[in-house]
Amino acid sequence: MDFQYYTPTRVVFGRKSEEQVGALVRAQGCKKALVHFGGGSARRSGLLETVERSLAAAGVEFTELGGAQPNPRLGLVRQGVELCRAEGVDFILAVGGGSVIDSAKAIGYGAANEGDVWDFYNFVRAPKACLPVGAVLTIAAAGSEMSDSSVITNEDGWVKRGYSNDLCRPKFAVMDPELTMTLPEYQTMCGCADILMHTMERYFGREAPMGLTICMAEALMRSVMENARVLLAAPDDYEARAQVMWAGSLSHNGLTGCGGDGGDWATHKLEHELGGLFDVAHGAGLTALWGSWARYVYREEPARFARFAEKVLGVAPQESEEATALAGIEAMEAFYRAIRMPTTLAELGVQPTDAQIEEMAEKCSVTARGALGKFRPLGKADMAAIYRAAR
Repeated sequence: MDFQYYTPTRVVFGRKSEEQVGALVRAQGCKKALVHFGGGSARRSGLLETVERSLAAAGVEFTELGGAQPNPRLGLVRQGVELCRAEGVDFILAVGGGSVIDSAKAIGYGAANEGDVWDFYNFVRAPKACLPVGAVLTIAAAGSEMSDSSVITNEDGWVKRGYSNDLCRPKFAVMDPELTMTLPEYQTMCGCADILMHTMERYFGREAPMGLTICMAEALMRSVMENARVLLAAPDDYEARAQVMWAGSLSHNGLTGCGGDGGDWATHKLEHELGGLFDVAHGAGLTALWGSWARYVYREEPARFARFAEKVLGVAPQESEEATALAGIEAMEAFYRAIRMPTTLAELGVQPTDAQIEEMAEKCSVTARGALGKFRPLGKADMAAIYRAAR
């Protein structure tokens, strides 16, 4: 299929690359930056001090806003918008993982446009601009450092929405794999799961990407799985950290979907409602739902699932494509369990009631604005059935 591929983000990758932040921000011609970060770890680790020292040395004024959290909140975004307007901020520097970068992008939308920023995530209107964003990445997972997307949770009803627009693509991404070495195992593995799913969503579109893209996607997924296993045993392995960090960016900057239809994204959308209601880690929510989605849809095109089983998971061909496909789904779930990720909602620690399942399906249906997904388009009843199967 015809496609456009746009990746304007400058990547600065390697040890101590965070020390270059000041020069990178100054090159954007900004007058004042907002340094946006999450909890206290950025300060305790010394990273925030390094970043701000680099900004000061480059002659860049800045102000701070901390407090971004997993499943970033609209309330903090609105606070950031007001801060940017009051302080004359014209550049946003996100220091953290995907949640911080997503929050920074939303602040950028809100500060550069009139009205309420939630309108963009609620698809009421489209932004005309976004303050430029840069990122110092501390978690390999979301790929937000090179993507056009961000996801925000509205505390009013706990609605989680994603919005994509090239306006928010970061101007630069600073990636030092050493910054990820102190992450807890759970966060590291959640990140690996999210990276895998960003490529799997594109791999299982109704129209497959072009052949070269598929081979690249398969290699990326094999690499992430291999290095996730390495990091379980050796969390300070620089090579494995570097492989996973780069895979995270390549998995969500559009590369692994070139020539396809954009991908399915049903599992992501289903997880958004799960995360919005129960505030679970995104990667873990994805692994808890994927197997139920896969078993619900694989008969639409078992050959694609069979190829996935053979090329990515090393499953030997079975007596039929359907059997190979099912063996591949089981092998993927076995991998998730091997890296200590959940494969059911119960393992995730979530026990939704029938009413909550209907609520999530309804919200997901509203977000989809019609059928959800492309591999097999799903209605609200289908969504509810997948949630129930995942229990």
